[in-house]
Amino acid sequence: MQQTPIPFLFMRGGTSRGPYFNRADLPEDLDTLSQVLLTVLGSGHPLNIDGIGGGAAVTTKVAMLSRSAHPDADIDYFFAQVSVEERLVDYKPTCGNMLSSVGPAAIEMGLFPAQEGQTRVRIRSVNTEAMIEAVVCTPGGRVDYDGEAQIDGVPGSAAPVFLNFMDVVGSVCGALLPSGNLRDVIDGIEVTCMDVAMPIAIARASDFGLTGDETAAQLDENRAFYARMEPIRLQAGRLMGLGDVSKSVTPKFAILSKPSAGGTIRARYFMPWNCHPTMAVTGAQCLASCVLTPGTVAEGLFEKPAGNPALVKIEHPGGDIDVTVDYSEQGGAFQLNSAGLLRTARLLAQGVVFVPQSVWAGQK
Repeated sequence: MQQTPIPFLFMRGGTSRGPYFNRADLPEDLDTLSQVLLTVLGSGHPLNIDGIGGGAAVTTKVAMLSRSAHPDADIDYFFAQVSVEERLVDYKPTCGNMLSSVGPAAIEMGLFPAQEGQTRVRIRSVNTEAMIEAVVCTPGGRVDYDGEAQIDGVPGSAAPVFLNFMDVVGSVCGALLPSGNLRDVIDGIEVTCMDVAMPIAIARASDFGLTGDETAAQLDENRAFYARMEPIRLQAGRLMGLGDVSKSVTPKFAILSKPSAGGTIRARYFMPWNCHPTMAVTGAQCLASCVLTPGTVAEGLFEKPAGNPALVKIEHPGGDIDVTVDYSEQGGAFQLNSAGLLRTARLLAQGVVFVPQSVWAGQK
């Protein structure tokens, strides 16, 4: 069997990991691209045994980079969420954790020059049109992965990557509250449908008979919860203008409860058919915005953070994540200016990955 080699970097970005490609090294049309990515990751098997996926949604993600033609961006970041067991690729969402390695990867690939000390990379999310600035440690003009920054969900420490998100309100649906309401009632459950960096249907854990401190594994074993949650998510997708989302990972779903470890609020985030072991970066921005918006399902579960920018600490199954939110309130309405997070990244491997020529014969 003849195979086609494709250059790639294998990187951890935040609490996710996967291959990072130069977009020019991949098929242009999405149908062929999907078949290539499914083959690379080994989708269709719970262990991804015939690919480089890790058997979990956080390890079957793909980042594709190119120089941007947008006047306000240096790099275009095209994201793909590849299914573990189903032969599905979803190009609708983006991933903030994988975004953590976009700046370093762009420098490593020669798509953007490193500066002395720190390098600021302006990134455009192709999937959502969001603009993000990544600040990467580059002493001596090279990416530095060693440092003292720590994030929950990743062992050890690494050099920090600072992410500043701008223009993420309504990134997919076009509005902060795509349904037009602070709360909707779906199947007897109050839900806030919100779109900040990622569309999410947000509910209270107690409304499902949950405490909110359940582990990700405990929630994944609770199939009765998923059986009740999924129809609510599907209806929320319609209310948000996304149509039939039965084959899409958006909108995501989240449940909130009172904090128990000194945070602002406690959350469990679903991807959506299993629980995230920690917290998505995009999800954290949306949940922080839900906290700061009066009248949502989060109301009554927390003490509002003081100051502006406000530090919102979200407790998740692996610890917590901090979101610094610069916002304003005009007539009582929440308006997000920017959201900042600290992440870490690491280059794990680089080389070529192979796909059979029957899947793709390569560039002509």
